[in-house]
Amino acid sequence: MSYTSKALATLMLSLAFTAGYAQTTASPTDTPKPVHHHRKPVEKGPSVEAQIEELRNQLQQQNGQIQNLQQQLSTRDAELQQAQQAAQAAQQAAQQAQQAADQEQQTINTNTTAVTSLQSSVNDLKESTSTQAAVVTHQVEEVKKAVEHPDAISYKGITISPAGSFLAAETVWRQGATGGGLNTGPTLIPLQNSDDAQLSEFQGTGRQSRIALKATGKLDSATLTGYYEMDWLGAGISSNNNQSNSYVLRQRQLWADAAFNNGWDVSGGQGWSLATETTQGETRGTEILPATIDPQYEAGFVWTRQYSFRVTRDFGNRFWLGASAENAETLNPGGSNLPTNVLLGSDGQGGGLYNATANYSFNYTPDFIAKLVVEPGWGHWELFGIERNFRDRIYPNETSGCTTAACAVGAYNDAEMGSGVGGGVRVPFADKKLTVGLKGLYGKGMGRYGDSTLGDVTIRPDGILDPLKGFSALSTVELNPTKRLMIYLNYGGDYIYRDYWGKVGYGSPLANMSGCNSEVPPTTAPTSGFGGGTGFTPSTPSSCGNQNKDTQEFTAGDWYNFYNGPKGRMRFGLQYSRWERDIWSGAGGTTNPGGGAHGVDNMFWTSFRYYVP
Repeated sequence: MSYTSKALATLMLSLAFTAGYAQTTASPTDTPKPVHHHRKPVEKGPSVEAQIEELRNQLQQQNGQIQNLQQQLSTRDAELQQAQQAAQAAQQAAQQAQQAADQEQQTINTNTTAVTSLQSSVNDLKESTSTQAAVVTHQVEEVKKAVEHPDAISYKGITISPAGSFLAAETVWRQGATGGGLNTGPTLIPLQNSDDAQLSEFQGTGRQSRIALKATGKLDSATLTGYYEMDWLGAGISSNNNQSNSYVLRQRQLWADAAFNNGWDVSGGQGWSLATETTQGETRGTEILPATIDPQYEAGFVWTRQYSFRVTRDFGNRFWLGASAENAETLNPGGSNLPTNVLLGSDGQGGGLYNATANYSFNYTPDFIAKLVVEPGWGHWELFGIERNFRDRIYPNETSGCTTAACAVGAYNDAEMGSGVGGGVRVPFADKKLTVGLKGLYGKGMGRYGDSTLGDVTIRPDGILDPLKGFSALSTVELNPTKRLMIYLNYGGDYIYRDYWGKVGYGSPLANMSGCNSEVPPTTAPTSGFGGGTGFTPSTPSSCGNQNKDTQEFTAGDWYNFYNGPKGRMRFGLQYSRWERDIWSGAGGTTNPGGGAHGVDNMFWTSFRYYVP
């Protein structure tokens, strides 16, 4: 039922109720009997018709109001419907807008990501461009430098460098003459009463100037190196295999090396012995030599420069193991009254390209060297061992002047082994401004590896070779107070023990040493020396022929770099050395009872060098 119908029904019920009530009150049966008393007159109200008319008017008014309400309701329903439709439309529009906004946001996010990526790419491109520009600039500078100031010559992918070459102008003054030129022969130090000890000598030379060439080629798995080094310190007539292989032009070093990336290193040729101290592992070319001007280096310095084939292994750039087989040479046996019924070698044969005035031993085996190097982070430490094998042929039935086949009956070969152990250490102090080093070698048959080459073997009365026991030791102090100046102090020596059987052997106490305190005139025997043996060749004291006991040397010097830069290095060196050579004591008689002999020589060097950059 609608709102209007409800209103009409309510109105009709109200009218019916009112009419009923009026009739009930007007019924005569229920009206009480009038009481006759005085009362106020009652005002007469409107009539029923008037009330009904009024109700009709009210009803009409209410109908009009209802119609107005219905009209308003319809209008509101329409407006509500329109509002709902508008709301739905707005909601749909909002959804569409949200979707559009979401899509726009997604697009914005995508664009932002793209912009960020683009910006990053631009930054990377800028950085890459800047880096490439720097690289190109550096490469241009390197190419320009390589063209205008090349550090090495490039040839088919190989770099060839002359680094290590220098030109030298050097002098030496000695208190006692040795006749050795710039190079000091330790066993040539004149004894105190020899004739040449009474004269000083001065020599100036450029023969220590050096030419060096290093060729390096890099592979994916290895670095290949070839090295050639020479100087002018050789003399054809004295060339030999004893230690430095002094051939003219003198070959100092000629070797090839293959250093693999996995730590293995294989090399061969003439170079420094594996027993020589190095500064970087066991790598060829990093040998460290005493900072001396003297080409013979220092007494006590352990070295040879000879053929060797070497294999080494690097373990983490901390320690190295290596082994080498090196060319052998037995120095002439030392001693007095040695038997002569043995064969060790021969003079050089011209057809075999050896020097005819030098002796060459018939070597049984190469010398074998094994070495361990450790670099724990402070200093460089070495430990090495050397094995040498000496051989001769003995003729027990040979007598003086015997030349028949019977003299060779019973001949046999004998081999004796010599061995030694050595080590070294070099450590820095005071922020590397001070370096202290110590190196040595002890063993039998090691004379060739000591700087003084005192002796390897002697010969027993039965012809058996007996390796001589001895040692070499060198201490070094190097001070670098500035980048230009280096000051060095060295003290070292080589020592050989006695080894004798009565008057036979090395350093026999029965050797006649009675003439050591007397100067003798120069020799007049035919020689190839100065004056051809006419009285101008120095001679040693007679009856003073025992063997060398030791040589010692103290050195103090400095190197000062006037210039050290891209144009090379110009430096000046000044050095003082004191050499002492001692002879084993023997039977002295009345003039030298039981005494030995010795010689002392004071020397001064200067060096002016230009090093190729």
